[in-house]
Amino acid sequence: MNYFTKASFGLAGLLAATALTLPAYAQTELTMYYPIAVGGPLTNVVDKMIADFEAENTDVKVNAIYAGNYDDTRVRALSALKSGEPAQLAVLFSIDAYDLIEQEIITPFDEVATDEASKEWLKSFYPALMANGEIEGHVWGIPFQRSTIVAYYNKDKFKEAGLDAENPPKTWDEMVAAGKALTKNGKWGLMIPSTGYAYWMFQALAIQNGKELMSNDGLNTYFDDPAVVEALEFWKALSDEHKVMPSGTIEWGTLRQAFLEGQTAMMWHTTGNLTAVKDAATFDFGVSVLPGNVQPGSPTGGGNFYLFAETTEEERAAALKLIQFMTAPEQAAQWSIATGYMGVSPASYETEALKAYGAEFPPALVARDQLENAIAEFSTYETSRVRDGLNNAIQAVLTGTKDAKSALGEAQEAAERLLKDYR
Repeated sequence: MNYFTKASFGLAGLLAATALTLPAYAQTELTMYYPIAVGGPLTNVVDKMIADFEAENTDVKVNAIYAGNYDDTRVRALSALKSGEPAQLAVLFSIDAYDLIEQEIITPFDEVATDEASKEWLKSFYPALMANGEIEGHVWGIPFQRSTIVAYYNKDKFKEAGLDAENPPKTWDEMVAAGKALTKNGKWGLMIPSTGYAYWMFQALAIQNGKELMSNDGLNTYFDDPAVVEALEFWKALSDEHKVMPSGTIEWGTLRQAFLEGQTAMMWHTTGNLTAVKDAATFDFGVSVLPGNVQPGSPTGGGNFYLFAETTEEERAAALKLIQFMTAPEQAAQWSIATGYMGVSPASYETEALKAYGAEFPPALVARDQLENAIAEFSTYETSRVRDGLNNAIQAVLTGTKDAKSALGEAQEAAERLLKDYR
């Protein structure tokens, strides 16, 4: 063997030995924007899911950027894209879909998930959760951090007031009656938050009174419909007439703590708070579907996965693989248990983990059961501006500066101006 042959073997051996000591090379790097604002810090839960994914897919590196609430996350992600910073996917508001489509920022999943297994995956989610993401024949959003509004109630206070703690209110009238029995000693019977996501709570009241706030094509709103006006008048009457709720506005961000401290016996809030309430409550509490009037009902809520359009074919494939991993039944079940958000597919509730958890802690199944009467969360073209007009109307009525008919009439006129060019 000559010198060059020996040198070649030596070099090859050195390279082989070096390769054994180096980490696997990540061929595809993903940046994912994620909202952490509801139900307490969730970064550890998401980080664990990402770590598990990377362990199974060593050729993919995922960088999660946690960016505040949904609006903060959208602004930050879109700013990064406009400045040329790479980003391949995000969890953003399910109701952002129309705006993201209009700006040509996202790409539909059905153009990426094209093999038979992926096509079946697109069909695996609850239809009510897909409603916000299916637009004009395409699938633009995949449900992940999803919720409905549920009613939390303090069973101990129910018993103290002589109410049946296993039979929470099923109608508006029953809720008012219970609220009156529970309002005493400076504590309130009921609180419905009216900051942050006032439109969401109001959408629940409107559908319970028999009317949706928007058409399913994002082109029309019905804010001035008599049933919608009546729903807002009822919300106002809970404090003014029935005196079961504080007057003025109630803060979204502090309501959970108010419930935990006994300031209110009932609250409407996202199921995304369920695990946080379970871990912190020092009293026995229950969770129920929202009470109805003409009918029961709640809008869905929360965030969807979106794929950004300015990505390479390899990045899209890797992002799709990550999303499929995070929404797989076993992962979705663990996510629901850890956070209180919903399992996004029927299959997730058939896993041993979530079946056992649901048997041990039945409130974990309430949001799923409510999907039977759930509707898509409020979303239209020009969503932010239309929604702001509705939120302003609600605030004006609850603070006593306008009556419901006038405030909602003005919001409807503004929505008409914003939406007419899209029709």
